[in-house]
Amino acid sequence: MLLQQLIHGLTLGAVYALIALGYTLVYGILGMINFAHGEIYMIGAYLGIIFLGILTALGLTSEPLILPLVLVFLLTAVYCGAYGFTLERVAYRPLRQAHRLAPLISAIGMSIFFQNYVMLTQGSADKVFPHILPAGGIVLGGSTTLSYIQILILSTSLVLMVALHLFVAKTRLGKALRATAQDSRMASLVGINVNGVIATTFVIGSVLAAAAGVMVAMYYGVVNFFIGYVAGIKAFTAAVLGGIGNIPGAMLGGILLGLVESLGASYISSEYKDLYSFLILILVLIFRPTGLLGERVAEKV
Repeated sequence: MLLQQLIHGLTLGAVYALIALGYTLVYGILGMINFAHGEIYMIGAYLGIIFLGILTALGLTSEPLILPLVLVFLLTAVYCGAYGFTLERVAYRPLRQAHRLAPLISAIGMSIFFQNYVMLTQGSADKVFPHILPAGGIVLGGSTTLSYIQILILSTSLVLMVALHLFVAKTRLGKALRATAQDSRMASLVGINVNGVIATTFVIGSVLAAAAGVMVAMYYGVVNFFIGYVAGIKAFTAAVLGGIGNIPGAMLGGILLGLVESLGASYISSEYKDLYSFLILILVLIFRPTGLLGERVAEKV
């Protein structure tokens, strides 16, 4: 049972890590929390169901399954990236020079707007994601099984996180992103398009959240318009746990949070599985405010 729960925790943690990366990217650039990010993840789950239905109607979901899955991921990523770009233009860019509370309130307002938008357009009832992957998996010993959907989630999350790391570390745009995070004014003076870098950050975070939304919809098979709030809070906890603004920290925090939630639900009580995230958040804020990989920055006098 322990090994099975570890596998489930790693799967859940990989999803939290993808969502947490969106939080930590935006915070690293703007120093603000995008509280509408969880709703982008929720929209990604709904879009995955919609695009799969369209592909099924067009007769494109026959074997092999790799093609329809890739198409669903790509289409969902494009649409969620557009949502993230619009969110930055509407809720953040006009308020960039305003008081720090203004964009925070605006983001919360966009979160509520997205929830109601999905509820009105898709209905308040739960939506079902069809089981398109085989139900079996790889038997690791005894009753422990690594299912095909868990393999898909773990491998896809790993590829996306490695791709993000290489993008930030190796590409020209990634260097511009790091320069903007360090000093946006100096970055603009040396010719970096700061507005473009910030918009790109929102798009990247939204694409990662879209992938997480589709995979969660496939994993649990049911989505509703409220899943973004709970997942967003947990992913924010993961970002804080690893060190908000730290990309490797967000990955580590997501994995650790998934493991804690899975083991706590198995060995303590499944009724309080959502409580563990908030308990971790409180403990981290009290004893390690900078997170596990965060660095303490001296304030200028």
